[in-house]
Amino acid sequence: QVQLVESGGGLVQAGGSLRLSCVASGRTLGMYAVGWFRQAPGKEREFVGTISRSGASTLYAASVKGRFTISRDNAKNTVFLQMNSLKPDDTAVYVCAVGAFGMTRDKYDYWGQGTQVTVSS
Repeated sequence: QVQLVESGGGLVQAGGSLRLSCVASGRTLGMYAVGWFRQAPGKEREFVGTISRSGASTLYAASVKGRFTISRDNAKNTVFLQMNSLKPDDTAVYVCAVGAFGMTRDKYDYWGQGTQVTVSS
């Protein structure tokens, strides 16, 4: 089993930046692709982006491409989500997950609890 803990969320003004972290324990994070998803109140959980096991490949949702960047440090069992030019529509709980590389929830086997990101206008 893998335990995932997200951190780094908070309240930020529109146009600002945040960096989220996802730390894994239980197994080596390098065994997995890591995805980020988000869920706003009353909405379905949606894909944000993902990074391959080595970090060589990434995929992003169209809504965040060019603003968000995923990176990873396998030696520290940590994946990062750098979010720039934040918009109020980015407000959501952000959750990391590990599994196979892909954009759909069924690719991922283990999920964290999430961290709240709130963007004020």
